[in-house]
Amino acid sequence: MPAKALLVLEEGTVFEGKPFGAPARSHGEVVFSTAMTGYQEMLTDPSFAGQVLVLTYPLAGNYGINRETVESKRIQVRGLVVHEACDLPSHWGSEMTLHEYLASQDIPAIAGVDTRALTRRLRNTGVMMGAITTDETGEEALARLRSLPRYGDTNLVREVSTEKPYEWPEQPAPRHRVAVVDSGVKYNILRLLSERGCRVTTVPATASADDLLSLKPDGVVFSPGPGDPVFLDYQVATIKQLIGRAPILGICLGHQVLGRAFGASTFKLKFGHRGANHPVKDLATGRVHITSQNHGYAVDPENLSSDVEVSQTHLNDGTCEGLRHRSEPVISIQYHSEASPGPLDNVYVFDHFLEMIDEFSPSKGRVA
Repeated sequence: MPAKALLVLEEGTVFEGKPFGAPARSHGEVVFSTAMTGYQEMLTDPSFAGQVLVLTYPLAGNYGINRETVESKRIQVRGLVVHEACDLPSHWGSEMTLHEYLASQDIPAIAGVDTRALTRRLRNTGVMMGAITTDETGEEALARLRSLPRYGDTNLVREVSTEKPYEWPEQPAPRHRVAVVDSGVKYNILRLLSERGCRVTTVPATASADDLLSLKPDGVVFSPGPGDPVFLDYQVATIKQLIGRAPILGICLGHQVLGRAFGASTFKLKFGHRGANHPVKDLATGRVHITSQNHGYAVDPENLSSDVEVSQTHLNDGTCEGLRHRSEPVISIQYHSEASPGPLDNVYVFDHFLEMIDEFSPSKGRVA
């Protein structure tokens, strides 16, 4: 292992630290998360595709890695930055160290970084591209970085979506069939739907309305995922064709695409919402939900259709966190209802979705 690693930001700032994981070069949009636990879930969250993840909590790896706590089939981040990496994890379920896990999938990481200073720079300047390297000078890494595509120029959904439909293991005698459009779905979404009596079929992000309706779904979920929603106009068209034909739930990126389908625009946040403690207010009830979030874009509801209303807002910056159709069974949330911040604070969204299904098709029994 090389003696040192560098994190080089696109504006020229260089952070030096100790390499761990794979001794490889990498680059991506540098973002930070304020979550205190869940590093394995974050590493495997497809919404982090194309990004270098900075953990603000100073210690990572202390409870190791296990085979169960993953949210997708592989590590999705392009690199990891921490203040301290633990080499001796303590947990009964640990099967390997964080270093071993990253190295096994060729993902570089850097420890010993002043992550407080790095986070403050990202908050003040905004997220920016960065490169991790162990075999270049800062100047060489910066030159390489500036020659590479930027995060916002890449359709990352195409990289993380499933290539063909698949079924999630179901509970006995499922009551409903739900189609999940995979723009970067997390396994816990599929798991929670299955636990609620759904037969879950996950389909590629490019699935058309006809593809979805051919499954005869009782409801359709548009999943979270990475990148700019402007690349997903094909999903906008799909949503428009599904209105009135099946209940729809949009989560995170799915929320943004649904907003665009109803006339809203989307915009890039300065440093995004990433963490497990974001307060969101339900405008109908006044209740405040503590939510887990991971997104860099938001819905601007200024030109939203009069058929749709903003249902929830973020208490820190007032951004749109939920939408509700006034007459059709269509809802969306910007946060990750499956991410268990409470740990059960936000799973109500799935229950509400299934209530919409029951009201939309009350005569339907169990699926075949």
